[in-house]
Amino acid sequence: MKFSKAFSILFFIIFLFNAGFAQTKNYAALVNPFIGTGGHGHTYPGASMPFGMMQLSPDTRLEGWDGCSGYHYSDSLIYGFSHTHLSGTGIADYCDVLLMPFTGDVKWNNKEYASPFSHKNEKAHAGFYEVLLDKYNIKASLTTSVRSGMHQYQFAADATEGKVLIDLAHRDQVLESSLEIVNDYEVRGMRRSKSWATNQVIYFYLKFEQPIIHSELQAAGKSNNDSLQVGKNEASGKMLKAAFKFDLKSNKILNVKIGISGVSMENAHTNLDTEIPGWDFNLVKANAEAAWNKELSKIEVTGGTKDEQTVFYTALYHASLNPNIYTDVNGDYRGTDKQVHKANGFTNYTVFSLWDTYRALHPLMNIINKKRSNDWINTFLVQYKYGGMLPVWELSGNETFCMIGYHSIPVIVDAYRKGIIDYDKELALKAMMDFAESNRFGLTAYQNKGFISNDEDHESASKTMEYAYDDWCIAQFAWRMGKEEVYKKYLERSLYYRNLFDPSTGHIRGKVQGFWFSPFKAGEVNNFFTEGNSWHYSFAAPHDINGLAKLYGGLEKFAAKADELFTTKEPLSGRDQADVTGLIGQYAQGNEPSHHMAYLFNYVGKPWRTQELISKINKEFYLNAPDGLIGNEDCGQMSAWHIFSAMGFYPVTPASGSYALGTPVFDEVKMHLENGKTFTITAKNLSKNNFYVKSMQLNGAAHTSTFIKDDDFANGGSMVFEMSSEPNKQRGTKPGEMPIAEVDDAAFVPVPYFEMPSNKIKESITVVLKNIDKDAGIYYSIQEQGGKASAFIKYAKPFSLNNAATVKYYAEKRGNKSKEASQQFYKVVTDRTITIKSKVHPMYTAGGPDALIDGIVGTSNWKTGEWQSYYDQDFEAVVEFKQPKKITYIGAHVLQDVSPWILFPSQIDIAISKDGKNFEPILTKAKENAVEDKPAIVQTLGGEVSTTAKYVRIKLKSGGKLPAWHESAGYPSHLFIDEIIIK
Repeated sequence: MKFSKAFSILFFIIFLFNAGFAQTKNYAALVNPFIGTGGHGHTYPGASMPFGMMQLSPDTRLEGWDGCSGYHYSDSLIYGFSHTHLSGTGIADYCDVLLMPFTGDVKWNNKEYASPFSHKNEKAHAGFYEVLLDKYNIKASLTTSVRSGMHQYQFAADATEGKVLIDLAHRDQVLESSLEIVNDYEVRGMRRSKSWATNQVIYFYLKFEQPIIHSELQAAGKSNNDSLQVGKNEASGKMLKAAFKFDLKSNKILNVKIGISGVSMENAHTNLDTEIPGWDFNLVKANAEAAWNKELSKIEVTGGTKDEQTVFYTALYHASLNPNIYTDVNGDYRGTDKQVHKANGFTNYTVFSLWDTYRALHPLMNIINKKRSNDWINTFLVQYKYGGMLPVWELSGNETFCMIGYHSIPVIVDAYRKGIIDYDKELALKAMMDFAESNRFGLTAYQNKGFISNDEDHESASKTMEYAYDDWCIAQFAWRMGKEEVYKKYLERSLYYRNLFDPSTGHIRGKVQGFWFSPFKAGEVNNFFTEGNSWHYSFAAPHDINGLAKLYGGLEKFAAKADELFTTKEPLSGRDQADVTGLIGQYAQGNEPSHHMAYLFNYVGKPWRTQELISKINKEFYLNAPDGLIGNEDCGQMSAWHIFSAMGFYPVTPASGSYALGTPVFDEVKMHLENGKTFTITAKNLSKNNFYVKSMQLNGAAHTSTFIKDDDFANGGSMVFEMSSEPNKQRGTKPGEMPIAEVDDAAFVPVPYFEMPSNKIKESITVVLKNIDKDAGIYYSIQEQGGKASAFIKYAKPFSLNNAATVKYYAEKRGNKSKEASQQFYKVVTDRTITIKSKVHPMYTAGGPDALIDGIVGTSNWKTGEWQSYYDQDFEAVVEFKQPKKITYIGAHVLQDVSPWILFPSQIDIAISKDGKNFEPILTKAKENAVEDKPAIVQTLGGEVSTTAKYVRIKLKSGGKLPAWHESAGYPSHLFIDEIIIK
């Protein structure tokens, strides 16, 4: 009896302990910030608050693609701790205002003041980072508030003095900077720099807990306007560094706190004093952990392995790092016009990686972070107001114009569908239309003829696809706003992607005018696509999946094509694209355009195939390890994919209000919504092998569909999966059970295309026109060079052209017309041949050797496929005429675009011959243009001659290595040529 009573009391105590633990679960401790710091994840391990302005983290790498975040797990040196970092981007920036504690003599060179470190002496969780600097035996601990941070440096027991270095020249190019020692405890300054953001400014205010007993300013550097102001406490210039000494005899711990601002030093000071008024490091750390526990508890998971929980909560952590607050505590912020504004009724943010994050990160936040989402939309609108456009990829008030699309629009429309509406909706629609109807990024061609040709803008196929989806989003917003004409207009535009569907290959294919780019390889990464190839973009119509399936010939054929994506043995080819990783066939989990594709099998009645693939991706590509991400984290998108997929559903078509179902990772997931409701997802009989869905219930009723809607969980509820080791191939196969994404195409007529190898006429050419809609009539008009355009006539059969001409064409069906487009046909010279001795780059062949003697001179847009490249070599070719020819000019049409490694040849050497064996030099000429960081330019390098010859030899000397100022200095260059001109 006594034993029983004691046991009961003990059980009750254990129950209370467990109940309390469930309510106060330490989610911050479950986060492993080192996930993604290895491989190509590009994350950082340091401290930040949810969506905080400051990211206080160690810097271990000064340059290189895998140093984009400033830290890589494979490194062994720490240069110091800077206060801004980007999470998972593919381009480097930030790492502003570096601090480094040290002992001994001051060393200004970063290679000298850097310290070795070991991962065994390094630890981190959400809101906290700590490391031992081996060189100095200093333990550095870091934590943050929203706009401020705190360093704690614990020096060795025998240290009598310590020092801290501040390096304002760290990492990217400094445009201007200043530093001022305010008093014995405080230092302030600013830094304006150029990197990815070309005009980024940060102000800071720094406080030491102990007094400075000695300071040194080092302002001498490479630039002429740096000056060391001896005996003064301030300096300005481009190479500023300072060192501060402290007496440690009575206290071996030095606390440092710092506030930052994009507005002013005064605001940085206010931010600091408001957020961290005292010196209690543990209190600041506890507040950061509490903030993370609150943020991470929005999704509560039960079950799974410890590693799976760590991966999940680290994913939620990474998803909650960006966008970043870019408003000071007094409401000030710097806008995209570089002026200071006051945020009225919202918080302004920065770092919008929208090409990535519109797909899953923002749909997730529109569920669990509605207030922030509303702030982000208001941020978009003030960027439109002050910067003239909705953001593409905005960074610290700078529009970088990185990536493609106008993907702030699906973010807004997805939010609007979920009831996030506290902003000027009329202004939002105007901003959307202003972007979509602008002349930016190929949009003029897109509007005029229904697709973009690569001679009009590069990455044309990807842009056409993504613009079409964005237009569908505008149509949805307009419809909900009661704007019927706008709705109809943009709904038609949302089908323009079909103008790039090639039925002969079953792929989306790039065009140059009306011709398909050839030779075609679906796996080739080239200038028609953004970070991908035709495989990745042939399924990139998430708003019209069923319409896309019709182009393939129906659901079964579409299913076969989707399965081929995951099973093809075709390798990647073309341009080296480090972002295209995590391959299953040609599916690339490491690259965002693929992210919805494993869910497409739900749309064709094969949800079991989706479940297989999602289980495989979650298990193989999301790991509790430094290289646990298969590609760039991309500001939360890579992690948001996992969060949705681990819960069992995914937004295939953001802004549709619909989600395709997958397979859950955990026994139970609870989404705690901002309205106080909870949506609980339960997986019964779940195990490693039981990842197939046998049956389901949604809100207490049987659910045979393979999709859910926003309304199914907006007010809480439940979803129950019954799992099995065997696929249920009968479930989700009937009409009404499969999700549908389809655009009404009754009035849409696709643009015709040319089905022939070339637009170059030697003697005569046969012109063949086709249309993917066989019921549409094709009409064309011919305008020969120097003549008048003929009237449009109906195309009945192929026709011939003998001379240079422009052919205009369109299609018509039941009174509806397609967009009108035009195609140029060129008459090429036929009195010569060419033999090229150099090896052409396989990515830039221009269709073959004859491209250099066809008489057609290209533009400065080298991404059209009209230019040949000779990489890291000289160029040599011999032109042979049918008969000896009197010649007055010889030259080569060449191009320079220094940023992508293309340099003018340094010299041309020309020689002639009668027999093709013995050549006589007749002209040598050096280039006229300097190697400068300017947009692409072309020139004809050559000169006048007076001679007769049957053979002409042209040698072009390579431009050599890239210049010292180039980010890839020392690497070989490309030599681009598109025509050998002989008159």
